[in-house]
Amino acid sequence: MNTQFAFDGESLITPEQIAAQTETAKQRPAGAAIGEGEAELMLVLQRAQQRFENGAAPAGVLHDIFLQLNRLRRTLPADVWRDLVPLAQAHPVATFIHEDPFTRWSFEKPRGYSGDAGLLDFIYGHETAAPAIAETSANGRTLYDYTSSAPAAAAVRERRELLARHVDSIASSRETPIEVLTIAAGHLREAELSQALAKGRIERWVALDQDPHSVGTMTRDHAGTVIDPMNGSVKGLLTDAYPLGTFDFVYAAGLYDYLPEAVAVRLTRKCLSLLKPGGTFLFANFFDDIRDDGFMETFMNWPLILRSEAEMWGIVNRSVDRNQVDSRVEFGANRNILYGIIETR
Repeated sequence: MNTQFAFDGESLITPEQIAAQTETAKQRPAGAAIGEGEAELMLVLQRAQQRFENGAAPAGVLHDIFLQLNRLRRTLPADVWRDLVPLAQAHPVATFIHEDPFTRWSFEKPRGYSGDAGLLDFIYGHETAAPAIAETSANGRTLYDYTSSAPAAAAVRERRELLARHVDSIASSRETPIEVLTIAAGHLREAELSQALAKGRIERWVALDQDPHSVGTMTRDHAGTVIDPMNGSVKGLLTDAYPLGTFDFVYAAGLYDYLPEAVAVRLTRKCLSLLKPGGTFLFANFFDDIRDDGFMETFMNWPLILRSEAEMWGIVNRSVDRNQVDSRVEFGANRNILYGIIETR
């Protein structure tokens, strides 16, 4: 049964919420534009279905679907594309594609919202996802091998490693153990990679998440450690509902993809207020030019608020006087994820 959780007290991490945040006041697309877009989409999907049915290599079919959906998303007007998404989701080819347990999990949303921690475990290849992968069909496993290796998934795995490196680097730069706050922590899989945690270089690691399932998983997996899982939302943070104290490192790695700019700015300001002198805040966001976007929005039912480098700087500039901090915006290795990093003095 799906359960829905408010992530900021007013909206949900769902495709409908993302659409509402990105919608602007404009006329609906002309019928001709929709018709032409639908015709293009149907040709792509029908050809893919025929290839699946004729026994073509699943990974090759999926690769072409990724490329063609990315092309359509980039070339069609945004409102036309949004009207076509449900048509793609209802097409019979989805039956083949959803043999992939990773894509199916994202589409069905067993926890009621997009991008949940269970989904990320498929990307990480974590042992908790192994049973679902093992139970799928041979085609499903081949599809999973492709989708979990696609650029966006590779960037998420790198993000996990990068977060652990930041924790370890900051811990190594301090004479005493550090304090860390993770916002929208999920299952906190980066903690499994942290040498600072293993070596006792962390005094307190607060892991905030709005999903009780994720909080329960962290509580079980990190019992007896300095990790302190806490149920909490963006709204709770913004209204000072939690007596958190201050931290050497605060980060939100998978949350800003769902936040409109105004909320992102408010949250950034709040996070900066939780830093000790010389502390660091990091936020991450998918780049607005990724190859996987069309597939994610259709067959995974996983739209995100993608941002440019300038938009990331816009959040930084609206949140803090850059003369008072050291700040930078940088890409991950494959340029699918951007990182905003602000260091206090």
